[in-house]
Amino acid sequence: MSHTPPHTLNRRHWLATLAALAATPGAAWSQGAWPNKPVRIVVPFAPGGTTDILARALAPELSRALGQPFVVENKPGAGGNVGADLVAKSPADGYTLLMGTVGTHGINQSLYPKMPFDPIKDFAPITLVAGVPNVLVMNPAKAEAAKINSVADLIKYAKANPGKLNMASSGNGTSIHLSGELFKSMTGTFLVHFPYRGSGPALLDLLGGTMDLMFDNLPSAMPQIKAGKLKALAVTTAQRSAALPEVPTIAEAGPVKGFDASSWFGLLAPAGTPADVVNRLQQESAKALKTPALSERLLSQGAIPSGITPAEFATFIVAETKKWEGVVKQSGAKVD
Repeated sequence: MSHTPPHTLNRRHWLATLAALAATPGAAWSQGAWPNKPVRIVVPFAPGGTTDILARALAPELSRALGQPFVVENKPGAGGNVGADLVAKSPADGYTLLMGTVGTHGINQSLYPKMPFDPIKDFAPITLVAGVPNVLVMNPAKAEAAKINSVADLIKYAKANPGKLNMASSGNGTSIHLSGELFKSMTGTFLVHFPYRGSGPALLDLLGGTMDLMFDNLPSAMPQIKAGKLKALAVTTAQRSAALPEVPTIAEAGPVKGFDASSWFGLLAPAGTPADVVNRLQQESAKALKTPALSERLLSQGAIPSGITPAEFATFIVAETKKWEGVVKQSGAKVD
């Protein structure tokens, strides 16, 4: 008759306990252990756009609160799908997060014939970081040459000169692209669309005069508007923006009745990320977004800070998906 040595039993018990803990999502051990190394926030667009601006504003706040570096990485391509897919397929351990957008999680599945990920099933929503109006901006020299001082002037010029105006966007399927497509369909105009890999590169060509106009997110366009380097014709929301109160809405300036298209940005993790990690990230993000320094900074750039719970953000994403499905159909937009 053989006897199992006590140390073997202890070792087996220890291994079984570890295995049980590892198999339990959100197990208590993750609370103490996470984060014990740097966390990366993937921005699915090039540097310089609003997604990038918001990620870089929030990252140092999370670093301070959680005691580990939060590092922003830009992974642009396919209207945000490249970066979002990378996060969807990353380990669900709280160390790879996505700064998702209305494009990656509201629009793209209606616009792209084949998606590399499921925006609902493949992600754990953390929180909505901010909502943002888009703004119709023009290269001032082009606007002056074409005598365009308002949305009504733009419609008149575009109808008289079809295909003469180049419209930049941050990529196919982004709200920046779709705001333009919706404008074209509602005004009966033809603008030539040029998709870029983010707002940053698109703005550079707009400032340089290669592009004529753009429906950009307000935070990335705001510094250039304030400096007089871009001419703001209208905001795309139903109400005027508190950050640019003198700029009319497209609905009132066109007039293009019922025009309303805006953007949003939120933090997401791969599906299956422990609930305690998701909740901690939401709580710290919400705290940071309520601090006067960060909230005033975002409001001055035209972004409206949020910080809602994971459950509220999940409900919001489902509603946005339905809304933008209608906009895509109405605009006739396609991935080109």
